[in-house]
Amino acid sequence: MDSPRRGPRARGDRAGATPTDDGRRSPGLEPVDHDRFPDRETRLAVDGGKASQKFRDLLAEPGPILADGAMGTMLFANGLQFGDPPEVWNLAHPDVVRRIQRGYLEAGSRILLTNTFGANRLRLGLHGLSERVDELNRTAAILARAEVNAAGGTALVAGDIGPSGEIVQPLGTLDYDIAVDVFREQAASLAAGGVDLIWIETMSDLNEMKAAIEGVRRVAPGIALVTTMTFDTRGHTMMGVSPEQAVEAMVAWGADAVGGNCGNGPDELVPVIERMRAVDPDAVLVAKSNAGMPELVDMRAVYRADPSSMAGYGVQLQEAGARIVGACCGSSPDHLRAMNAALVPAAS
Repeated sequence: MDSPRRGPRARGDRAGATPTDDGRRSPGLEPVDHDRFPDRETRLAVDGGKASQKFRDLLAEPGPILADGAMGTMLFANGLQFGDPPEVWNLAHPDVVRRIQRGYLEAGSRILLTNTFGANRLRLGLHGLSERVDELNRTAAILARAEVNAAGGTALVAGDIGPSGEIVQPLGTLDYDIAVDVFREQAASLAAGGVDLIWIETMSDLNEMKAAIEGVRRVAPGIALVTTMTFDTRGHTMMGVSPEQAVEAMVAWGADAVGGNCGNGPDELVPVIERMRAVDPDAVLVAKSNAGMPELVDMRAVYRADPSSMAGYGVQLQEAGARIVGACCGSSPDHLRAMNAALVPAAS
């Protein structure tokens, strides 16, 4: 049931004022431009809701939804060298990428992210690969779909979009419109590859998140969209965004599920999810934490949270309000298998 408070925001008319940590009210977002950020009714009307139907069907099922775990960590374990782009493995080692994704599906994951976190032209350009955006993203979508189909076809393929690698104005030098086009290009290739939804993750700046959402909506206005930001020990993102501001903005801009990912460990993500739930009880919340605080050992990041610990934290995140729970850096199929066994099913 929609709460009175949820109604106007679900339509995206205007995001209201956000509580700050000391209880004061901060100014809300500007009115949302529905031509750039279509509201839910408009998105469903694009094609009768076909583009988001699988995700809505998944949400209609009872109980928690298990997402997947780390891709980069698993690729490093299979020989990826520090500084090399993981996305190239979609072409060079597709068997390894598929084997990793198969492990997550076998562990119980219902949402499988593509190996495309840094597959935008700015980040790929650092490796001389800016002209291969379409090839890398489409191939990644095809690989993930092949594994999902082989596993029975019930899991969803999520096109993964990470940060641009630059800082959007006014905090940085990247022009907002250029950022929109960078994300538009990647989203177009993922959509053409046949993903079921787009998953924007690990953002710290609301301007960049806004650009990413706008880029997605330019090419796929009706597709389901999950968005998550990364919060640190202060309970804010690196750019100072609070959980309250994050959930307000992402919902207003038309995300279907919102939350947090990465960070320093699940113990820091639990209060973030609690704060998001407090400010918007009706939002579909997502929690995908790192497996503990990373430590540098022999030039490699090592994460100390074992599967049992992550399973316990998964339950805490569920209790805090997360509907979709997974894991991020440092995790493996073993972590996800333990989490799947521990998550509390819906009451019969």
